[in-house]
Amino acid sequence: MAPSHILRCCQRVLAWVPVVFIALVVCWSYYAYVVELCILTIMNTGEKIVYLVIFHLSFVMFVWSYWKTIFSKPANPSKDFCLPKADKEQFEREERPELQQEILRRVAKDLPLSTRTGTGAIRYCDRCQVIKPDRCHHCSACDMCVLKMDHHCPWVNNCVGFSNYKFFILFLAYSLIYCLFIAATVLQYFIKFWTNELPDSHAKFHVLFLFFVAAMFFISVLSLFSYHCWLVAKNRSTIEAFRAPVFRGGPDKNGFSLGFSKNVKEVFGDEKKYWLLPLFTSLGDGVNYTTRLVHVDVEQPASDTQSASARCNITENQSSHSSRPLSESQNRLLGNEHHYSEDGLNGNNHNIDANHSVAVSLESDS
Repeated sequence: MAPSHILRCCQRVLAWVPVVFIALVVCWSYYAYVVELCILTIMNTGEKIVYLVIFHLSFVMFVWSYWKTIFSKPANPSKDFCLPKADKEQFEREERPELQQEILRRVAKDLPLSTRTGTGAIRYCDRCQVIKPDRCHHCSACDMCVLKMDHHCPWVNNCVGFSNYKFFILFLAYSLIYCLFIAATVLQYFIKFWTNELPDSHAKFHVLFLFFVAAMFFISVLSLFSYHCWLVAKNRSTIEAFRAPVFRGGPDKNGFSLGFSKNVKEVFGDEKKYWLLPLFTSLGDGVNYTTRLVHVDVEQPASDTQSASARCNITENQSSHSSRPLSESQNRLLGNEHHYSEDGLNGNNHNIDANHSVAVSLESDS
């Protein structure tokens, strides 16, 4: 037990090494830019003031979003997803998988679950001993189940999921702005030092190195930021991008996509004035998600959608099926629309053959 405990302590300490490294680089960049460049190198007072004001704005937003990403505790499944004591004891005693699944199905019948395992079984975490909500996965690094888990990021020593995904996106965005501003404003002095137009001083090393570091981080973060912007537009997590979620009707990579604008609002919220601030404004509770029952991409052209819908035999009688009421956050996402008008499924925008009446039903998990 003692060696195991020491090993876990060492792992926790080592996990902070990437965060400490980033913090040291940021502290050095602050000193190099403010002191060595603006105070000691730039002679023009107006240029110096403009540079310092813009730099500090980007610096504050970058550090704020980074801090929120690191110290926002990952959201976990509630007690509603834990097995009752009697069922848990029966589950642990039972050795046959089919009977264990029967217990899980009995407990999960009143839970808002739409996804299954690849074999159609209820998703259950033996480690945390909870039924996994939709989009929830177990993080081996954090040793917990995380709601809407995207990935575990070593650079923030935290799991990126429902509770901090917006902060993570803003952290990447402000990192790009911070690095781009530094590289753009340092470039002319980098050239002057490089060509010996400015006399050698201790500021030369800082200015030269500052440009290389800013440019390197900008290039490396740009691809990651672009990828996560695409994920937000598609309403997918990194895990779902590599392995499509499995619904009752089978795998569907677009099962949670509600169209571009609603996908963005699910992460950033309804009020645009808060989008650029590292404040939690994401819609929902991390458990209930509006899903599509059709296996088509709502962001494809109407002609493709019609043919795919026809293949799925989606007819008017589907709209007669009763559905459970939507939660408040889901109503805000869907508004008063029961058809995806902005994604090419509304007859007001496209001509749909009268012989093929297409109805899109939404599955509510509330």
